[in-house]
Amino acid sequence: MRGDKIGVVDVGGGFRGVYAAGVLDWCMDHGVRFDLGIGVSAGSANLISYCAGQRGRNYRFYTQYGMRKEYASVGNFLRMRSFVDMDYVYGTLSNADGEDPLDYVAAMASPTVYYAVATEAETGKAKYFDKSDLAQDDYSVCKASSAIPFVCHPYPVGGTPYYDGALSDPVPFQKAFDLGCDRVVLLLTLPEATVRTPDKDLKLARRIRHKYPLAAEGLAQRAARYNESVARAKDLAAQGKVLIVAPDDTCGISTLTRDVVALEDLYVKGLRDGRKIEAFL
Repeated sequence: MRGDKIGVVDVGGGFRGVYAAGVLDWCMDHGVRFDLGIGVSAGSANLISYCAGQRGRNYRFYTQYGMRKEYASVGNFLRMRSFVDMDYVYGTLSNADGEDPLDYVAAMASPTVYYAVATEAETGKAKYFDKSDLAQDDYSVCKASSAIPFVCHPYPVGGTPYYDGALSDPVPFQKAFDLGCDRVVLLLTLPEATVRTPDKDLKLARRIRHKYPLAAEGLAQRAARYNESVARAKDLAAQGKVLIVAPDDTCGISTLTRDVVALEDLYVKGLRDGRKIEAFL
């Protein structure tokens, strides 16, 4: 079909990730396979299900399991200082004996090279985990990539605590090029024209600065890094090297918004917008 190497980057965005889940389900419906995928935060979970070929699995996590108090709740936060129970999401539900297990064997066998971005809590530096860092029923890299500061504890992998990958590399399309991609499909979960502001990030950064000052600095700079990266992606899109796929609006969904009707609407937008990829390929 093509001779060049095509990557896909999913920037995540909490429950807004249902949009990218829709795009990736369109890809599975139409036999679109990427050579490489890089996921940030919720994007890391989206892409490992994509590698496994489990169409609809991500949709269920956002619209069904995400409504459960075990998944995300104030009760979780009061009990264990983490609003989202990563062990429930990527363990209880996802393990081989879970309610909706990841097809680990299929994910590992997929020719798509996989990376999940996390941020070292102590250094603020990006860590790019790959499939070799995954094991059957051990999806710690997805937990680490998705650990929103203050909302969640940093999640340890190999004894090192990690926060959400967006603190260090919120839009990692350049990493895809560095890894040999010729062109990249960039999945955003905010409208392309969105200019992010740091207000919320600064508030959360203050909460973790005493213990993890370098990660806090990365969080404080996240909006600026995001805006700069999207601007660069637009330049590359004009050259035909990047395709930006983004919703025209978020249906009122923010990072932790749980509204089933709105989530379904945003998912359908993703299914619809996935068609843009066909011409790019």
